[in-house]
Amino acid sequence: MPTHSVDTIERNVHKVNEWLADLAEELGTDDREMAWRVLRAHLQVLRDRLTIDEAAQLAAQLPHLLRGVMYEGFDPGHQPEKIRDRDAFLARLAERAVLPDGTDPARAATAATRVLRRHVTPGELDDVLGQLPDEIRQVLEHG
Repeated sequence: MPTHSVDTIERNVHKVNEWLADLAEELGTDDREMAWRVLRAHLQVLRDRLTIDEAAQLAAQLPHLLRGVMYEGFDPGHQPEKIRDRDAFLARLAERAVLPDGTDPARAATAATRVLRRHVTPGELDDVLGQLPDEIRQVLEHG
């Protein structure tokens, strides 16, 4: 969706707010700030683990605002990162999302993946998940 007008920008913000409402509901919270931090962290940790091409294909399906967030701090010289196990992936997510003590990063990752599944094409999310090691894919899909 090209951003040729203010209406386009407003629609984009509206879409992002829908994503945040979905994620807050999945997380069982009214804390939109936490939902924002989880979504941001999830997109960035995925981006860092994917090939540049796959990350770009995922980003192309995101609202412009989320696409910018996904690429914030992006370093193509370090793609993909060698995060191979569940614990390392979840630790990176928890750190980037600044999750409060007692918050389960696996639950946050699963919730964010459910939101992605609702808002991007099924084939794209399957491609993204297909690039991940089994134990990371399992936590994203099932907690």
